[in-house]
Amino acid sequence: MSDVLELACELIRRRSVTPDDAGCQALLAGRLQRAGFRIQHLRHGDVDNLWAVHGDGGPTLAFLGHTDVVPSGPEAAWHSPPFEPVVRDGKLYGRGAADMKGSVAAMVVALERFVAAQPGHAGRVALLLTSDEEGPTNLDGVRKVAAGFRASGERLDWCVVGEPSAKATLGDLIRVGRRGSLSGTLVVRGVQGHVAYPEKALNPIHAFAPALAELAAGRWDEGNADFPPTSFQVSNLNAGTGANNVIPGELSALINFRYCTASRAEDLRARTEAVLRRHALDFALDWNLSGEPFLTPPGGRLRDVVVGVCRDLCGMEPEQSTGGGTSDGRFIAPLGAEVVELGPVNATIHKVDECVDVAGLERLPDLYQAICERLLAG
Repeated sequence: MSDVLELACELIRRRSVTPDDAGCQALLAGRLQRAGFRIQHLRHGDVDNLWAVHGDGGPTLAFLGHTDVVPSGPEAAWHSPPFEPVVRDGKLYGRGAADMKGSVAAMVVALERFVAAQPGHAGRVALLLTSDEEGPTNLDGVRKVAAGFRASGERLDWCVVGEPSAKATLGDLIRVGRRGSLSGTLVVRGVQGHVAYPEKALNPIHAFAPALAELAAGRWDEGNADFPPTSFQVSNLNAGTGANNVIPGELSALINFRYCTASRAEDLRARTEAVLRRHALDFALDWNLSGEPFLTPPGGRLRDVVVGVCRDLCGMEPEQSTGGGTSDGRFIAPLGAEVVELGPVNATIHKVDECVDVAGLERLPDLYQAICERLLAG
C-alpha cells in the first residue's frame, strides 16, 4: 500500500463529522513535526485548526484543507461501512475519500517529500487545516484563523486548496476563483384571518408573490469574462398554520445570491430591499454574507504554475473555472494571496459510497510536490 493511500485510510477511519476532528490533526501534526515543521494548534470553540510551517522568510506557499466530513447518511445504504476504508475495483471508498481526506493525505505526503528533498528551500511552505469547513456557519475555522493572520501580519502569497475540483480525471479542471454567497432570511408579515373573510385579513403569500416574481426575473448583472451572471434563488418558502381555512399571518423565505465580481453584496441587498418596499410589504430581512467572490487572474504566478504542473504531469490543459459553490479559499484570498484549487474528481462528494480513484490519489502528491518545487526550490 502506498504511503498516501495508507494515510488516507487512517484519516477515513476517524469519524470526524463536522466539527469533530476526531484526532486527524494530531496524527498529521505529529508527522509534520517529525519532518521539521513548526506546529500551532489554533482551537476556537469546538473547532480544531492546525497551522504547520517549514522555512523562514521569503514568500509563503500554503496548502489548505479540512479534516471534517459531512454525515454519512443511512449507513445501511453504503456497500461498505462509511468509516471503514475499502479499496474496491481501483477506488478507495469511505466518507471523506474525495472531500477531502484524500487531498489532505496527499498534501502531507507531498510536504514531507519536498522538505526532505529541499531542506534549504526558499521561503516558507505551510499547511492550514480546519475541522469547520463542512459546518453551517464556518465561524471558528479558516474564517477566524484568517482574521488572526490579518491582525498579526501573517502573510500568505500563494494558497493551494485541495477541494475536489476534477470532472472526469485528475488535472482536467482547476478552480481559479469562486463566486460570492449572500444569503437572506426574509419574513413577510400579514394579518391572520378566516379564508371566508379575506377583507378582514392580509395574506402574506399573495402580497409577496408579485415581489417574488420580480426578484426571480431580475437581471442582476451580465457577468464578465471570468464569471457567469449573478443568480438569485429561493431555497425555502414557508407559510400557513396547517389548516386550510386560515389565512396565515406570516411568511418566511430563505434566499441566496451566488454573485460574481460584477456585483457588490451591498448593492444586491439594497436592490432586493427596494423591490420589497416598492411592493409595500411589511418585512424583516436578515442578511448573511458567507464569502466575497475572488479571482486569481491570468498571469498570476500560482495559476501559471498549477496549469503547467497539470500539463506536464497529467498530460492535459486544465479547464480554468470559477464555477461550483464556495470554499475556504474565500477567507484566504482577501489576505492578498493567489488562490487555486486542485484536487481529485468530485463526482461522489457528499454521496453514499463516496470514493476516489486510487491511481489518481497516488499521483496527487506528485502534483503538490511539483508546485512546491516550481515556487520554492532553493
